[in-house]
Order: sequence, then structure tokens, then C-alpha cells
Amino acid sequence: MKKIITSLLAFGLSGLVSIAFAASIGDSGEEVNQQSKAEESSGWIQLFNGKDLDGWKHVGNGYMTVEDGIIQTHGGMGLLYWTGSKFGNCTVRVIWRMEKENSNAGFFIRIPIEPKEEWMPVYYAYEVQIDNHPELSDEDEYHSTGMLYAFTKPLATAWKPGPEWNTFEITLDGDRTIVMLNGVKVTDYTEGDSVPPRKFDFEPFPGKRPEYGFIGMQNHGEHDVVFFKEISIKPLIKSVDK
Repeated sequence: MKKIITSLLAFGLSGLVSIAFAASIGDSGEEVNQQSKAEESSGWIQLFNGKDLDGWKHVGNGYMTVEDGIIQTHGGMGLLYWTGSKFGNCTVRVIWRMEKENSNAGFFIRIPIEPKEEWMPVYYAYEVQIDNHPELSDEDEYHSTGMLYAFTKPLATAWKPGPEWNTFEITLDGDRTIVMLNGVKVTDYTEGDSVPPRKFDFEPFPGKRPEYGFIGMQNHGEHDVVFFKEISIKPLIKSVDK
């Protein structure tokens, strides 16, 4: 449990919250969400316990449920966010799939303040987009899976069609954001990089995002069902010059 507390403190959590969360996942000896001992020893910290939405809060329309160890979106538009802390200088791993051939959702990072409704994160955070075929809604490559929605275009195409499982590994390294999709780098963005002008009124506003922010997953609408089976965090380990 000491190792978990230390890792969580690296994200800026208070000692009280760190100890409470560590105790909830470490004292019983049970593996959280079927996390392997190898993953534990490598520093991954599970935020979804595989049983319920403890630690998460939903804002906006629709809702999310847990069944057979998997989170399912219902209706929308809404956002389910982790309430325990802001995160930065870490890698966030998200394993997700669509219900059908294509669906629309997203995973939000660098949300500047605790969200009270669903639109603030859309406008002022980054959305790592889930949408394999944005052309079906008259959008372009800046709105495709693995992009920082409306800000970046693909370095590569690596998505798997619904309903196959996909994996995001989103690295927040200071003011740099890297998205690996199924092991392939598809986004590499640093604050200050050029972005295209806004095309739609539902796109995010340009501007610097915080180094540390809240994270969460979107439920987009009744026809866009997406499933999430893992959300985990791993601190970045950086060497320090002597």
C-alpha cells in the first residue's frame, strides 16, 4: 500500500485522499479489476474497480452503468469524471469499444476545474476523440479517433472497427500530450502548436490547457453506445540531473 500512496501523492493528492484510496484498493489483498501483479509492480493504478462507479461522478444528460465489469454509456450528452484528483505528468490507459460499427464518444483530459455540467470540458479541456468515421457527420480528420478533438490531425490511422476493443495510452508530459492508439502514436501535441480555426460552435476554444486537470469519459447520445473496461494511471518517471 505504501507504494500506491507514494504514486498517488505524485499527482498532487492530499495525504488524506491518498491514504483513503490506497486503503480501498490495497488492504483486502484482492486484485482490482483483474489487475495482474505484474501491472501492480509496474506502477499502474486502477481508477475503475470493475464493480461500480465509486470515485466517479456524472454530470449532464444520460448516465452510465456497470455490468459484468464494464462501464456502458446511456444517452447523453454527459460526462463521467474522476472526483479524487487532477492528473498530470502521467500516462492514462483507457480500454474501450463501440457497440456497433461506429459510435461517437471521447475521453477528456486536462479539465481545468471540477465540471458542474457537460459543456465546460468540451470548450476548455482536450477531448481524445472516439469516432472512426467523422465524415458521416460532416467532420474531417481533425475529429477522428485518437485526435485531440478539432486540434490535431492523425500521425497514423490505428483504430479498430467497432465492436473490437481499442486501447488509448495518453501521456501527459508537462505541456506535451501524446496519444498512442493500439500501440501506434497518432497524436503528439505541445501547447502553442498551431491549430486550425474553429469550424463549428460545438468545438473547443483555442488556448493553453493546464498541466494538471480532471479526467473523464463522455456519453454522447442514445445512438452512440460505448463501453469502457479499464481506466488506469501510471506516473511518469523522469531522471533528475545531478
